[in-house]
Amino acid sequence: MATDSAGAVSSTSARQPLRVLVAWNPTSSGDEAIAYAAWLARSMPVRIRVISILLRPWPATSLAKLGGKYQKSFNKEAKACATAVEEALTQAEIPSQCWDDDFSVFADGSSPAPILTEAAKDFAADLVIVGSSASTPKGRFHSSSTTSALLHSSPSPLGLAPRATKLSKHGITRLNYAFLESGEDTSQVGLLYAASLANKLSLPLRIVAFSPTGLVDIPVTIKKSLVQDLTDQWHENALAMLDRARDRIMDCFPDITVETGIGSGDGWKGAIDALKWKKGDLLCLDSSDAGPSPRVFIGSPTSEFLQNIRVPAVVLPAGYERQEQQEQQD
Repeated sequence: MATDSAGAVSSTSARQPLRVLVAWNPTSSGDEAIAYAAWLARSMPVRIRVISILLRPWPATSLAKLGGKYQKSFNKEAKACATAVEEALTQAEIPSQCWDDDFSVFADGSSPAPILTEAAKDFAADLVIVGSSASTPKGRFHSSSTTSALLHSSPSPLGLAPRATKLSKHGITRLNYAFLESGEDTSQVGLLYAASLANKLSLPLRIVAFSPTGLVDIPVTIKKSLVQDLTDQWHENALAMLDRARDRIMDCFPDITVETGIGSGDGWKGAIDALKWKKGDLLCLDSSDAGPSPRVFIGSPTSEFLQNIRVPAVVLPAGYERQEQQEQQD
């Protein structure tokens, strides 16, 4: 039987369909955010809306002086944007029944992050997908300034799309949850979120722990015997944490297949690359408990980790579980 916590989390993943807001502009250098949405559509019922933002540095008082001229130009741009969005969704082979009635929303403002946050609220989005910055190497994720702001403020779960990564034609084929420290609490909401989605989609779940510095990244002045002791202790702690996490998930969702893994290497890139990743992998992570609730908030370790991910990810807001419980009560 699932615990109350698992039930609260599963209310979002079980909602039909998943409401997905995609941040994408026709002038974007990549289409990874659209591709992420298309990938989800192969796995579950979704309702997709695309928001495109015109960044304007001038204040609203300046627009007022233009009268209807700016509004006319805005409407023309919104129409052209809708045509481009329709073409992008079609090229991504997203079935039209997955499109929201208002599949293209055009907005303007001086700061994109608050606009996206408000648009997510208006759409009641279950997930907000953002792409990588233009300079990101293929197969990796680098956050833009807008994404960085959302990673420290978004009340909605964030979907992060690596640059030009290859995704499975079959959609999601495995859920992953990452512990970035060996002593983390195994009751994290992101773990239950990943397990709930794996259960819903009848997919396996992999729970992984990472060591970003490698197991032997110790100053040369320390004796080799102590290095080995520290290595063994870290490994034992990580294995114990993974065992507790597996037991917790099996108590909640006894029908899913759960595997565990440890990634250790030189920096986060080495640790991530130490594990094998599939084209159908979706990675779930939690926000820092130090952040405001309910908001996405990541610290430096998670930020550095995300710059090296190779698969689509979901970052859950801190306090997301409590938010879901409140919505159920309402």
